[in-house]
Amino acid sequence: MTAMDPGVESRARLSRGASNEAIHAMVERMLLERGAAGTLVDVGCGTGALWQRLRGRFTRVIGLDAVRYAGLPDDMTFKTADFEEPLPMAGALADVTTAVEVIEHLDNPRAFVRELVRITRPGGWVVVTTPNQLSALSLLTLAVKGRFSAFQDRDYPAHRTALLETDLRRIAAECGLDEVRIEFSRRGRLPLTPWHYPPAIAALAPRWFSDNVAMMGRCASRS
Repeated sequence: MTAMDPGVESRARLSRGASNEAIHAMVERMLLERGAAGTLVDVGCGTGALWQRLRGRFTRVIGLDAVRYAGLPDDMTFKTADFEEPLPMAGALADVTTAVEVIEHLDNPRAFVRELVRITRPGGWVVVTTPNQLSALSLLTLAVKGRFSAFQDRDYPAHRTALLETDLRRIAAECGLDEVRIEFSRRGRLPLTPWHYPPAIAALAPRWFSDNVAMMGRCASRS
């Protein structure tokens, strides 16, 4: 593997390897509903918080990230990876591959999802999450500031590529995923406030009242 672009590592450190609990709960909910198990590859594993939530449901975990963050669980096999390049993994290894809040950091989301599919066995699952550009907060911010809420100047250059639900579905189809499902985090910030919608309200209209969206798809059989 070639030396990593120092800009990739510096952008990765801007996130501090963290995602919020509502995103991990969304991913867990989707995997439980599909009965997913076996080997998990967490691409963009950060501090290992997703694995700590899913531990016991999978027999093995491999974490990939540009940076090895402090506090990574001892039972996680870790590999350093530049997500703009081919992943340092054999093909058809994972039963489930997750990429939580990674794709918006990249220049080429389609190449990235193709890599997620490559390392996932036929019949396995790929889960990708990203900021929800169609939330009420994001659309209002776009109307007022001309930019989605997660793509303000303060978020750049860490956040580089804004994807809509439609984009996620198109990318999934182009990369050979079927049984595609879209889910929302059901946690969203009220515009112009530091507060969030009550969970019961967010559940009524999750597309409008969720800060994050997930795409899950099954890897089709390969000829």
